Amino acid sequence: MTARSTRRTTAAQSRITAVGAIAVAGALLLAGCGDQTDDSDGGSDTTETSAAPLADQLPKAVRDKGVIKVGSDIAYAPVEFKDDSGKTVGIDPDLADAMGKQLGVKFEFENGTFDTLLTGLRSKRYDIAMSAMTDTKDRQEGIDADTGKKVGEGVDFVDYFTAGVSIYTKKGADQGIKTWEDLCGKKIVVQRNTVSHDLAKAQAKECPAGKKLGIEAFDNDQQAQTRLRSGGADAGSSDFPVAAYAAKTSGGGKDFEVVGEQVEAAPYGIAIDKSNAELRDALKAALDAIIKNGEYEKIIAKWGVEAGAVKEATVNGGK
Repeated sequence: MTARSTRRTTAAQSRITAVGAIAVAGALLLAGCGDQTDDSDGGSDTTETSAAPLADQLPKAVRDKGVIKVGSDIAYAPVEFKDDSGKTVGIDPDLADAMGKQLGVKFEFENGTFDTLLTGLRSKRYDIAMSAMTDTKDRQEGIDADTGKKVGEGVDFVDYFTAGVSIYTKKGADQGIKTWEDLCGKKIVVQRNTVSHDLAKAQAKECPAGKKLGIEAFDNDQQAQTRLRSGGADAGSSDFPVAAYAAKTSGGGKDFEVVGEQVEAAPYGIAIDKSNAELRDALKAALDAIIKNGEYEKIIAKWGVEAGAVKEATVNGGK
């Protein structure tokens, strides 16, 4: 769940048939009927072609824009993050690019703090949220996980990956931490409103008197890592791909180590407003297409997260 509780989303189907018939007779070029738009830039009103075979499954409004706006907390390597040049990279952007080729549109990632992404989706700031977000029943139903109160209509998810939650510590200083119970009497850093945060709060209630679990929550996972790196906590927690990537790359692999086993394995989902069933179904079709053609497998392998791969897209598979 962060798998973000993590993390670290349309309308009647409309078909446009654009037929371009080009005949060369001497110097005469005859253009056939219909509007055929070059989608070499990755987004436009496009026909169902080999370049964008699923374009006609998108809602017309999205197809006309040529863009799907994505709300994402772009600070959750390797799922989504900024590289040294400032470009948004990672598992989610790569998958979105591959899906965009199937749909004939561009996926434009817009940065936001994780706990505001669903609000941005409800306000139409984003078309979808794709940010290592765990598909949960609470999110599907618009229930606040802390209060149990309904805060919105909820969202639908197209599930595309599976991840569990891991604990990590400073390298060579695990203090015997292997399980969540071992955190009692210690301090953990997490990203706010993630599954890791939820698990930490739940564990804190189980700790015996005199062994309180301290929790410090941050807007993003990088801030939590910085706090742990500086000695301000005993452990951190995030989704396994993120914890493993931090252990591999931070400080050249000298800063952190993952301890214990993953827990709470759950699906990451692309969140879509419940009123946008056509967009939801188009995204599912695009994800299934890249799984079938092998692009999905290549992307997952590129980032070294094969253990979380799925064999097909699922709608609202979270519990």
